[in-house]
Amino acid sequence: MRRRPGIGGLQKAAAARDQYRLLGENVAKLRTDMMKEQLATFKSQLEEFARKHKNDIRKNPAFRAQFHEMCAKVGVDPLASNKGFWAELLGIGDFYYELGVQIIEVCMLTRSLNGGLISLQELCSHLRQRRKKDREAVTEDDCLRAISKLKVLGSGFEVITIGKKKLVRSVPTELNKDHNQILELAQGQGFVTVEQVQRRLSWTSGRVIDALETLLEEGLAMIDNGIKDGKCQYWFPCVSSVYSFVGSDT
Repeated sequence: MRRRPGIGGLQKAAAARDQYRLLGENVAKLRTDMMKEQLATFKSQLEEFARKHKNDIRKNPAFRAQFHEMCAKVGVDPLASNKGFWAELLGIGDFYYELGVQIIEVCMLTRSLNGGLISLQELCSHLRQRRKKDREAVTEDDCLRAISKLKVLGSGFEVITIGKKKLVRSVPTELNKDHNQILELAQGQGFVTVEQVQRRLSWTSGRVIDALETLLEEGLAMIDNGIKDGKCQYWFPCVSSVYSFVGSDT
């Protein structure tokens, strides 16, 4: 028979476990303290960097994107508040506030054409035309950051990805899987026909027509009956470059 350890042996084993536990806690605390110290140092360097390159961050979109990446790594959000150190130093909160207002304006003015669904690329194009006088370049990354702040207002703004395109939705329209597949299919030439959708997606004509009719009712599609072969074309301004907003430079 194996001999069981006595009380003294159990006490020694328990004491050893306590020592290992304390050692582990001390090592973890030491690592945490070192990380806090490193983060504090990095934040201080980040503030100095921001002071030195203030104009570049405001004017250069590539530089601005890199600055946001640096901030994210240390848990700093320059857009979290319009008050405080970062807002006063960079005025970066004002930059995204103004951009957010312009995004709302463009979406409202183009809604009659696209039903409240506009490609991120087209949105940026309109914004660049509007901001030519400001000489502050705007990137898709800037638009995405501004839109993420609009969500706080409960304004219904959302970025969705369909196929290879990012689309900005400014109306509370719920698109199902069928609608998304049709929009993705339309990205090739800006439109689809009932026959084309049937062939490419292996759907019944009833399913195709039902989905297209819903998209028409929501204002996301426009129908062209003037085709020589008699096949109606359903155009989607949100994925087509054919339609452009004339008043974007006003």
